[in-house]
Amino acid sequence: MKLNDAVWGALLIVLAAAILIDIRGFPTIPGQQYGPALFPGVIAVGLAVCSVILIVRGLAARRTGGERMHWIALDAWTRSGRYVLALSLTLGVNVLYILVADTVGFIPIGIFYLGVLFVVFGVRLRSAVPLALVITLVIHYAFYKVLRVPLPWGWLQSWSW
Repeated sequence: MKLNDAVWGALLIVLAAAILIDIRGFPTIPGQQYGPALFPGVIAVGLAVCSVILIVRGLAARRTGGERMHWIALDAWTRSGRYVLALSLTLGVNVLYILVADTVGFIPIGIFYLGVLFVVFGVRLRSAVPLALVITLVIHYAFYKVLRVPLPWGWLQSWSW
């Protein structure tokens, strides 16, 4: 699927605006002129500038009838049920993770998440489950123990170490 640069620019400028709105609530650090909102704010402004450039390029390409004269051009894969299912499940497990990670916990939802993606992308079930388990545990160890990122325990709360 191909999107005109103007469409990408419009989507990215919405993202930049959302970031700028969100960082307004970031706390300030007493005694400093800048705080945790500085870096995301600079990135959002840069993203907005690039978005405007994309919009101008996309509109110019449509006016001149260039290769991207359509707003959206669907590729052949969008007519394949297998690929549409793979895309849908990829998006679905990400949304599911966001919704249930705190309740279910990182390890159970991570195993499910990776297991579903492995199977949908062609890994055999007997390999997908052990791989999902091992990779989830490695990721958990790296983030929880090494990087000290507090991942949710959820159902495994009594097992936290």
